[in-house]
Amino acid sequence: MNPSFRDLLGRRTLILGDVGSGKTELTRRLLMEALELGYSGEVTVIDMAPEREVIGGISIGGLLLDAVGRRGIRYLAPSRVEKPRLKASSAEELRRLVRLNAERIRPLLEEYLSSSTPILFINDVSIYLQSGSLHPLLDVVERAETFIANGYYGEYLAEDRGTGISEVERRLMELLSSHMDVVVAL
Repeated sequence: MNPSFRDLLGRRTLILGDVGSGKTELTRRLLMEALELGYSGEVTVIDMAPEREVIGGISIGGLLLDAVGRRGIRYLAPSRVEKPRLKASSAEELRRLVRLNAERIRPLLEEYLSSSTPILFINDVSIYLQSGSLHPLLDVVERAETFIANGYYGEYLAEDRGTGISEVERRLMELLSSHMDVVVAL
């Protein structure tokens, strides 16, 4: 499926895939299409992704837009996002990094709820879901008239030092999918 923004207007959409499957690129294309159609004043982007890094020849992470591309739209992103499964040297550190990410992202979700726009894009929603909470994410999904998000759903990052975080993330991605009108699996 190669949807256009027009196809997704007024709908809730989740783009799923493994590392390197093109989730961010598809989301970026849909966002650019929305902006070209004149919706810039109605768009909020919440970018939960860590900085792009190439590990073992595979690109992991990556922001939806660079600073230049953000002009003219409401762009919310934490000052820093960790890569827990890739950077943690122990189960305890992995849990700490997951908590830290959630603490940095939750205020952005609350900010959107206090001042919403009709169109919301979220890049790398799975980073937040690693924390084990759908709150306040489902409220955010319900508030947006058009919701387009992407998230990791695969095997490449399955190793979680026995914490169960990968299973929690997978289960919550499936639960989030059940609230969508459109699910695009890459």
